[in-house]
Amino acid sequence: MFVVRPVELTDIDALETLLAGATRGVHTLPRTREKIAVAVERSIASFAAHVDIPSEESYVFVLEQQSSGAIVGTAAIFASAGSNGTYFSFRNDVIQQVSRDLNISHSVHALTLCSELTAYSQLSGFYLNDRAHAGLEAGLLSRARLLFAVLAPHRFGDRFFVPLAGVTDANGQSPFWEALGRKFFKMDFLDAEKVIGGARNRTLIVELMPHYPVYVPLLPGDAQAAMGQIHADGELAFSLLTEEGFEADDYVDIFDGGPILQAHKNSLRSFSGSMLRRVLHAEPGNSSDLMVTYAIAASCEENFRAVTASCPAADSGETVSLTQEVQDALMVVPGENVICVRI
Repeated sequence: MFVVRPVELTDIDALETLLAGATRGVHTLPRTREKIAVAVERSIASFAAHVDIPSEESYVFVLEQQSSGAIVGTAAIFASAGSNGTYFSFRNDVIQQVSRDLNISHSVHALTLCSELTAYSQLSGFYLNDRAHAGLEAGLLSRARLLFAVLAPHRFGDRFFVPLAGVTDANGQSPFWEALGRKFFKMDFLDAEKVIGGARNRTLIVELMPHYPVYVPLLPGDAQAAMGQIHADGELAFSLLTEEGFEADDYVDIFDGGPILQAHKNSLRSFSGSMLRRVLHAEPGNSSDLMVTYAIAASCEENFRAVTASCPAADSGETVSLTQEVQDALMVVPGENVICVRI
């Protein structure tokens, strides 16, 4: 069984080992032990904070294999993107151009630097050790962040977005960056990512990035082809997120041109399909009812935990029957409440 829980200080070593295998240039993952430690400490403080308005809080979760105690995945959610500045992205625009004298009318695709995603809640840092053979635990890891937002809506905004890593070559270089960013930053893609530290709210972005629309037809073909395309390592995340209800096309990342998915929370399955249910004790293999697989989260902010479990359908009624193993993983007892959503 796998369980998703908030990160702890004792997880730093495991996260350092886990993230050492992450692809270079995936900008939402901390790379060094120092940055991992900072992210963990900030997460612990965020979970402990009493929040009235979403601000600089960030929440990091880990996917733990219960039988071995191994940390096999991680994911995060930021309460408010750009809370200490402005979150920048490129908006996909279509500019209409008309000449009455020549009787010509056509549309031109352009990219415009914008800050429209500022104050949205941002999902980030999704990483799984064995993506090629991932099962239900991948969906659990991705969705657990949103179940926490369902449980604690006051900690997050009404809209969410997710930046996904764009196309890079074997050396970690981005054709989109080579065509655009390099012209203004005068540095390699990986060097720029290192300087910016994965953030999209630094002052130097607005200082260096073009303030006027960038006409896409003027970019080289490989840069145009890379726009809105996902790095191979992000295909699993993209599949899970679109199934959840996120949509692309409106925005792309300002560095690698990767897609930025976004949605209102009411469009997301974790919000629209979640159910609050009271726990009943169930003996394993002792039910003749139709079994349904749910992502189930303990309804406690201070000790959040989430698992997947097959149990009798809980869509109607006020209870859900859970085995002792599932109750132990969630740290709940009969009579307490959990949040369920079909997975």
